[in-house]
Amino acid sequence: MTKVTSQEIAQFRSQLADDPSDMEALDLIEDCDGDLEDAAMTLAIRAGQQPERANAEWLDALARKWRAVICEQEYREDLLNTSPQKMMERLKAMPTFPKILATPVLIYVLKQGVNNFCEPLDSLK
Repeated sequence: MTKVTSQEIAQFRSQLADDPSDMEALDLIEDCDGDLEDAAMTLAIRAGQQPERANAEWLDALARKWRAVICEQEYREDLLNTSPQKMMERLKAMPTFPKILATPVLIYVLKQGVNNFCEPLDSLK
């Protein structure tokens, strides 16, 4: 289980305050006592997805599916500075990405550590 603290939720609220869907996702994470995978699964079901795996595996698989986009160099520095706004906009602009899941996916990546998450791609360069 990936736990998001109330302080982290407050930080994300201040950074993402302009987007109601981000606020909805953060509210749900808070309602799930910071359990990121549980909140992501609920959001996925609301978005019409039918996750077939355990919560933790499913969120990890979704994040890995989008790793090439998330780890693009032009956004990486922002993520390393815990500033997800530009990457959030990028993901939401992609027609195949479930927009409501951008918040939990990026929080997941930040909690894993951006360099740690992107390392498999870096080793291919």
